Amino acid sequence: MDKIVIHGGKPLNGEISVSGMKNAAVAIVLSTLLVEDKCLIENLPDIADINVSLEILRSMGAKVERKDRNTAYIDTRSAKQGVSPYDLVRKMRASYYLIGAELGRFGRAYVGCPGGCDFGQRPIDQHIKGFEALGAKVTVRDGYIDANTDEGLKGTSIYMDVVTVGGTINTMIAAVKAEGTTIIENAAHEPHVVDTANFLNACGAKISGAGTDVIKIRGVKQLHGTTYPIIPDMIEAGTYMILAAATGGRIRVSNLIPKHIDSISAKLVEMNVNVEEEDEAVVVERKGDLSKVNIKTLPYPGFPTDMNPQIGVLACLANGTSMITEGVFENRFRYVEELKRMGAEIKVDGRVAVISGKGELMGARVRAVDLRAGIAMVIAGLAASGITEIDDIYHIQRGYERVIEKLSAVGADIKLIHVPDSGAYDKTE
Repeated sequence: MDKIVIHGGKPLNGEISVSGMKNAAVAIVLSTLLVEDKCLIENLPDIADINVSLEILRSMGAKVERKDRNTAYIDTRSAKQGVSPYDLVRKMRASYYLIGAELGRFGRAYVGCPGGCDFGQRPIDQHIKGFEALGAKVTVRDGYIDANTDEGLKGTSIYMDVVTVGGTINTMIAAVKAEGTTIIENAAHEPHVVDTANFLNACGAKISGAGTDVIKIRGVKQLHGTTYPIIPDMIEAGTYMILAAATGGRIRVSNLIPKHIDSISAKLVEMNVNVEEEDEAVVVERKGDLSKVNIKTLPYPGFPTDMNPQIGVLACLANGTSMITEGVFENRFRYVEELKRMGAEIKVDGRVAVISGKGELMGARVRAVDLRAGIAMVIAGLAASGITEIDDIYHIQRGYERVIEKLSAVGADIKLIHVPDSGAYDKTE
């Protein structure tokens, strides 16, 4: 069992380079199963979710070789259907992309139900709706999802009842080799939807409209291998931008796409933080006291739900009362109880959190209750006076590459410490 120990209260200064986007990388890595050829994937983040994704493919018979920490060679020609290990699949939410990839390649999928962070009701009904519209029969039993089609997938028109990133990507993956044309309406706009479509197009798919409300997929019979770099992670970029504001330092966040973080930059400016945009970087520096803010998380290009905990920490450090309304996941505010241990004053009513900013936090022992909440505890600890200890950090390791190394390089007093299991919180959630 590992924990993070932070001596906080120091302004952080320097440069942090953003890694490849986790949410794009997991979709692209698992969709190589559809390609049946050799792919070289670059700018992969070296994180737990990617390592698990690669291990899943390897266990299915694919040849997987890490060229270096951020590059992987994947050959899925010898991969077998329906043999992904349940214990690996349940470790992450995005393992559901295996369903679309297996359906598209083999005409059948047999995959364990996905795991990942618990944000309340996160059904995959829209994924199933897409698969069934394409002609698959889907059943869920004994912890597995079984989908098959006797006559192959057929192109069709699909209207998503809600804007769903995973459902959009999964249906798109399944439809790439379907006979005829598939149209996905009310599609998600997120950058990782576009990146997955761009990867598949680089392999010979015919996908248009990714990043808009309507995506059109003209089915092809086969794909070919390619070399493809993953886009930078906008959530990691936003996290380090907020870190600069929280600690009162000056950080240049590099290797990003500024357009992807427009909603984050706008809210930081509103909170009296200076954001200077460059071609592939932003320089973030707090001008003085932080101002209160009102935020509602929304699908892209709105303010990301994955930035809710981080901006929540910043609101605790601001002057005045801020309000955060969660527009995506019902249980996103699980991090609030941990911030209260650090002296925060927050009241939650359903999907609304009212934060009485006091301008300071105090070090305490806290947990990483999920991935984004975990990195929020790191930000809080670095901004707080005193010592903060963070348990259950395996959540953080799922999504942030070399976080200790990156933060130490800008002046953070942060260490990874191994402790016996008996010294940590109960993991039961």
